Amino acid sequence: MPRPLFALLLLALGLPLSGFAAGLPTYELVIRDGHFTPPLLEVPAGQRFKIVLHNQGQGPAEFESTPLRVEKVMSPGVTSFVVIHPLRPGHYPFFDEFHLELPEGGIVAK
Repeated sequence: MPRPLFALLLLALGLPLSGFAAGLPTYELVIRDGHFTPPLLEVPAGQRFKIVLHNQGQGPAEFESTPLRVEKVMSPGVTSFVVIHPLRPGHYPFFDEFHLELPEGGIVAK
């Protein structure tokens, strides 16, 4: 398969090109029936990073943050990730839209 066609195939499948997310600082976040563990992630400001998401709950889960403009919906038992752009110092909330009645989680950039 020609190289440009292979790259398009990877993009169409949602796979990273040549380690796009490899080598980034990585944080683990478990979502279990609307509860986040840990509930707060501390990250360095001004640096791109990756959050590996594990849905260990009985139903679907969604990692969503309006200020970060990121949303990831996952079936039970699924592990996925999101890459977050460099943040200014501050607090950035996130939530599980399937469990709006539960407390939000957050990212603190320092």
